[in-house]
Amino acid sequence: MAYKITEDCSACGLCEPECPTNSITEGEDIYIVDPETCVECDGYFDTQQCAEVCPVEACIPDPEHPKE
Repeated sequence: MAYKITEDCSACGLCEPECPTNSITEGEDIYIVDPETCVECDGYFDTQQCAEVCPVEACIPDPEHPKE
């Protein structure tokens, strides 16, 4: 399942450079994850890098975009 960034995002930008598929971009108020390209870091890392670096724990699994 893809990850998403919640409204708790502080827009610090730490997650964006950590994404191996460039799925994270700066939105109007918070950063956003493109669920079409997010692979949960599978094949790149053992853990989801956005969640690892997020200081406010705003990066969470998105149940609306499960893995196929």
